[in-house]
Amino acid sequence: MAERYYVVREDLLPEGILKTEQAKELLRRGEAATIHEAAERVGLSRSAYYKYKDGVYALEEASRESIATLSMDLEHRSGVLSKVLGMLAAGEGNVLTISQSIPLQGMANVVVSMETSRINADLPELLENLRSLDGVKRAIVVGRS
Repeated sequence: MAERYYVVREDLLPEGILKTEQAKELLRRGEAATIHEAAERVGLSRSAYYKYKDGVYALEEASRESIATLSMDLEHRSGVLSKVLGMLAAGEGNVLTISQSIPLQGMANVVVSMETSRINADLPELLENLRSLDGVKRAIVVGRS
């Protein structure tokens, strides 16, 4: 059976769904460090949170989802790509694909497609942070959807 989606006015939603979205917002903003803390602050059981967390999104949040494709030139040294991926993960970027060329003259091109809806910095700031990493010679956005 195919999944079906509905847009429902907030005042018609059950309390558990509303509180789940409130808890997710606390986590997104960093106002709660753990799911337990977020659920407790909004008066929701953790089991209810886990029941609804993957199925409820604010309309604004769903419309923000996007994918960015980054192209980077990296020095061919151990650990450079690992640092890049670590920074993307720390910034809440969800990496979808990675493609790396064979290194030539000590440099490799890496293309990363990532979901950007949850990143905790804007994309230009993320690029600046990537460029500041030792071993990253270039980082640009080559596409967005």
